[in-house]
Amino acid sequence: MDVTFAASAFPPLALGFFGLGTGYLIYGPQELFGWPKTDERVDRGMGTWGIWMPGFCQFLTGIILFVGLTWFQVFTANPALYMAALAFTAYGIHWFALGWNRYRGGTDRRTNSGMCVAFMVLSALGATVFFHVGDWPVGLLFVLLFVIYVCHFFASVGSDLGERGLGLFHTLAGAWLMYLTFAVAVDFALGFHWAT
Repeated sequence: MDVTFAASAFPPLALGFFGLGTGYLIYGPQELFGWPKTDERVDRGMGTWGIWMPGFCQFLTGIILFVGLTWFQVFTANPALYMAALAFTAYGIHWFALGWNRYRGGTDRRTNSGMCVAFMVLSALGATVFFHVGDWPVGLLFVLLFVIYVCHFFASVGSDLGERGLGLFHTLAGAWLMYLTFAVAVDFALGFHWAT
């Protein structure tokens, strides 16, 4: 028996954008201004937020997109969603690790340097795909992500400037992600055309 599902015009993009944006708006100001000052309670709180908002929301979004693209084929109208599925899933798993390490009181940050290189590549790939298909708002997000991982690399090797840059670009990207969340939600729910 062959089962066919109807195409869906509602990929869960706003959930992924909102989760990552919330994480960035929590982490960014703390990295930029050093407030609240890091201690065990702050690390546990930051870690919990990191696991659940940017971690879980992005991972869930990525898995829904992958399943919708591959098993049920309900998102076939937009092949660029494959890149979104890859990014949301990988960044979500990445945030599970970041949040868990922070929750446990941190680890040696030098271990993040190789991760930063891999996520710079993924960010460059995302920018390439989304600018190519004419989706400049999401392409810009991936440019911001690339800069975040450059800053994260320098922060991981002990640069205070890298840490401040990480906080600044986390905060800027968080604000942009809130715009993307709003734009996608009003586009899907109200028929507006804000996202692109």
